[in-house]
Amino acid sequence: EVQLVESGGGLVQPGGSLRLSCAASGFNFNIYAMHWVRQAPGKGLEWVSGIKSGGGVIGYADSVKGRFTISRDNAKNTLYLQLNSLKTEDTAMFYCAKDPSPYRVRIWQEGWPRGQGTQVTVSS
Repeated sequence: EVQLVESGGGLVQPGGSLRLSCAASGFNFNIYAMHWVRQAPGKGLEWVSGIKSGGGVIGYADSVKGRFTISRDNAKNTLYLQLNSLKTEDTAMFYCAKDPSPYRVRIWQEGWPRGQGTQVTVSS
């Protein structure tokens, strides 16, 4: 059974930083691209960033480019998202999501498996 467990969220002031983690289990993490998506209050899911199975970056949403960094540690079955220079508009529930097909490189699609999320709140 695929399990994705996010952690690392919290309350941070504008300009602050957080590091999100996603612990994966139940599948061969090394061969799947992974993504981060988020959902702000009252809005739909928004793709944030994706990373290939081998660690190459698929891309970033324009709204986070230059501020967020995606990475993964295949030895630890863990996906990360470093959030820097946070803005109030970054307030959202952040989810990690798994491409359902191995070795594919593509943009996230709604409906892919994802975790329960970790809340990021940016406020002074």
